[in-house]
Amino acid sequence: MIFKEEILPDFAHQLFDDSEKVLKFIADVKWEGGFVCRKCGHTNYCDGKTPFSRRCTRCKKEESAAANTIFHNIKFPINKAFYIAYNVCVLGNDLSSYNYSDQLGLNQMTCWKFRKRIQNCMLKIENNKNVPIQTILMSEIK
Repeated sequence: MIFKEEILPDFAHQLFDDSEKVLKFIADVKWEGGFVCRKCGHTNYCDGKTPFSRRCTRCKKEESAAANTIFHNIKFPINKAFYIAYNVCVLGNDLSSYNYSDQLGLNQMTCWKFRKRIQNCMLKIENNKNVPIQTILMSEIK
């Protein structure tokens, strides 16, 4: 779960400014219970080549903080994606993709596709009533 029950707006605004802070936040939440390699199940790791990634010491598989989350394979800065996700999930400000495009300096279609990805995850989770809505950011995209 990426957003715990409460994330203070001041902390969120700090994350909006810096991609590395967002990656650190995601990594801390993702591996809160400890690292487990998705390939071999090993729990020992070393730092990977990219910031906040982890590399399995047994099979050498590297996993980034954003891998297998809603942020997987995005082609724009992760802090901007976090801004959109925070607005949609936590604040409930589901602005139009044109508004996000103007605010963030991104292509309108990029904003629309990412917002649609979030909405699809929300629909999947809505069907399962036991899962808090905040878990969508750690949802795997398939």
